[in-house]
Amino acid sequence: MSHIVLVATGGTIASYAKTEGGAVTAGLSGDRLLESLHAPLPGITVEVDNIEAAGSNALTLETIHKLCRHIDARLAEPGVDGVVVTHGTDTMEESAFLARLLVRSDKPVVFTGAQRHAGQADTDGPRNMCDALLCAAAPDLTGVGAVIVFEGEIHGARYVSKVHSSRVDTFRSNGHGKLGEIDEGEVHLYTRPARPREVIDAPSLDPNVELIALGLGSTPRYLEWCASNGVSGVVIEAFGRGNAPKGFAEVCRKLVAAGIPVILATRCPEGRTRAIYGADSGGVTMVEAGAILSGDLSAAKARLLLAALLPLLPERAGRMEAIAEALAKV
Repeated sequence: MSHIVLVATGGTIASYAKTEGGAVTAGLSGDRLLESLHAPLPGITVEVDNIEAAGSNALTLETIHKLCRHIDARLAEPGVDGVVVTHGTDTMEESAFLARLLVRSDKPVVFTGAQRHAGQADTDGPRNMCDALLCAAAPDLTGVGAVIVFEGEIHGARYVSKVHSSRVDTFRSNGHGKLGEIDEGEVHLYTRPARPREVIDAPSLDPNVELIALGLGSTPRYLEWCASNGVSGVVIEAFGRGNAPKGFAEVCRKLVAAGIPVILATRCPEGRTRAIYGADSGGVTMVEAGAILSGDLSAAKARLLLAALLPLLPERAGRMEAIAEALAKV
């Protein structure tokens, strides 16, 4: 008999419209979600922890830091075999990634939710939650790190992202593929992450790390603003291999000189950053200015990694090297 803790945080899976055609808001408890399951789960007992329900667009870094600490505390209990977190899909990939970074336990941590709210006849929530509970009880998922289970697929938190605003098969691990699937109640894990998980014992998450997405002709004005307005770190979602428009390298150099780390990620859903192109603000020039390449870690997740690292790296000396090392290991 496996004992699983269901941590309910809200999201579409717990949402409904109070009036026909009205706005959809979160409000259903984890107990109500359990009642919606279409079939019993033999061999699994479920205990519910309700967190204040909210759409994942409204969550904060502080809230998710507390959630990860709560998950760790529950998993430390000898009678608990795994945790399922019901969560909104908008930022699920980010919360799951933070759980991969912050949760110490190797017991299964499974995130799931829905794209169709609970008031819809064809809501995908009950099936996703059933699959997630089965995965949390599966010994094969021990040591894998946090995963997202959605539409019968298992995706590792390191690479998964939401790729469609409304379809029920919204989660993909571009360029890497799923870890496994659930087929008629059976959990099949086909592969495991190639590198071991690096756990970060972050006492908090720095909320002052900014993310800048670049487009054709973007100017470095906001980056200039960051240099003098209390920002503690910046992640730039750049072009291709890690290239930026003119002027970015010059401003990047100012930030790095002031002890503000700058990470350079690619806006491409597949591939990695690499310093190849020169001239004004090409990847080579940006690295020469002090920017740190994120490899194949997305900009959104690079921001979270930096937010977790900065409270542990208060001194400037060696800070950039430590961040680069963490990016290489994560």
